[in-house]
Amino acid sequence: MSFVGFNPQALAFLDEIKQNNNKVWFENNRHRWEELILKPNKAYVEEMGEHLIALAPFIKALPKVSGSLFRIYRDTRFSHDKTPIKTKIGILFWQGASHRMQSASFYMHYTSSEVFLATGIRTFKPPLLKKYRSYIQNEKHAKALHDILQKYEKAGIKINEPHYKRFPQGFNEEQPYAYLSKFNALYTQMSYKPNKTFFSEKAIDKHFEFYEASLELFEWLYELTLYNPKD
Repeated sequence: MSFVGFNPQALAFLDEIKQNNNKVWFENNRHRWEELILKPNKAYVEEMGEHLIALAPFIKALPKVSGSLFRIYRDTRFSHDKTPIKTKIGILFWQGASHRMQSASFYMHYTSSEVFLATGIRTFKPPLLKKYRSYIQNEKHAKALHDILQKYEKAGIKINEPHYKRFPQGFNEEQPYAYLSKFNALYTQMSYKPNKTFFSEKAIDKHFEFYEASLELFEWLYELTLYNPKD
């Protein structure tokens, strides 16, 4: 399957979902979702996966739902928003033995009005957060991350803001790079409006360029996921 760009009609379809966000409507239009969204998404995963191997040899690029493609139905059990159908289409490439959302990853999603790219891990769940804080107690690891973040700041590459206002237990302002303990996620990000590039095979090159520019953070996070505090 050759990737020739995302389908412009997919954006209108996502807007239709906003107006008809119920399972009956979606199942009656599932064939449109498969043609307008699922088909080009699978082709994108296959093509981008072949490119990303040059950056991350063990990258997982699985062109299927619950692989690199997110499910179209939302999990509403613990959400105030009970609309069942997603209007944000997510795609993920990851490396590591952990759950895909807790692994170093290259991410992309699109809505009817935005294309969003990210490299990193969007949220550290408690086990990974604990591992992260242990990892950066080693000054060598902390300095390596600090240098990456400083480099990105100078290059104009956006990084998420620290989540916590106070230092967690075990950290204080006198420690080198202690500010890193205030993060509960680490990822670069960029966004743009859907355009001619997005609707063509050139989307691969544009997205790959961003992923390549943020490779150092990806590699640092991959090493983090391999870290065993008991060793």
